[in-house]
Amino acid sequence: MDTPDTLPPAQAELYQLATAHLAGIDADWARLVTAVGPCLLQPKPAREPYEALVRAVAYQQLATSVGDRIIGRLLALYPDSAFPQPEQLLATGFDALRGCGFSARKIETIHGIAQGTLSGLVPSRADAVSMDDEALIARLVELRGIGRWTVEMLLIFTLERIDVLPVDDFGVREGYRHLKSLDEMPGRKEMARAGLVCSPYRTVAAWYLWRSLALPDYRRRRAGKPGAP
Repeated sequence: MDTPDTLPPAQAELYQLATAHLAGIDADWARLVTAVGPCLLQPKPAREPYEALVRAVAYQQLATSVGDRIIGRLLALYPDSAFPQPEQLLATGFDALRGCGFSARKIETIHGIAQGTLSGLVPSRADAVSMDDEALIARLVELRGIGRWTVEMLLIFTLERIDVLPVDDFGVREGYRHLKSLDEMPGRKEMARAGLVCSPYRTVAAWYLWRSLALPDYRRRRAGKPGAP
């Protein structure tokens, strides 16, 4: 299990600043930070944007466990590679990818990502790190099947951007609904406004909202049991 001691010192210090900021917003955020504990978000900065996008597509609109199985089957097609190269994916037939669990739409999308990588539309990590968040989003949403959420996952988990709040993400919106005891799921505009007070640490805020859905009080509330806030 990850602990604060397993994080690089600079990252752990940054997360401490972020959690202190969030806990100081109001009593609701303070309770959430206390209930969840230290931030243990661990990006995967070694991945190229190409790989991160393909992985994100696998998880689109699916439970994490289902996405894990799809990625596992994909990797099994290329036993000699840590992750398939764009040329390998383009050479892989529809039926093989369909057998991994990808829908027809997702197969078209990952082939588009592979083609975009070869054409230079999908930047290398070395180029992406110098790009502004919105500029990178605008560039990559040109790819068919790639929306803002997918690029935001790239920004968070590959490029280690600390101030990204994916306002369309179900877990973020549901976590905020629970945080504020709202009757209805907040919309994207409401989430964008709510995220302003979390800046410049909106990525860490997203992580806490995701984690809030695993807390006992959330499960009690979902089950309609007494004692839940």
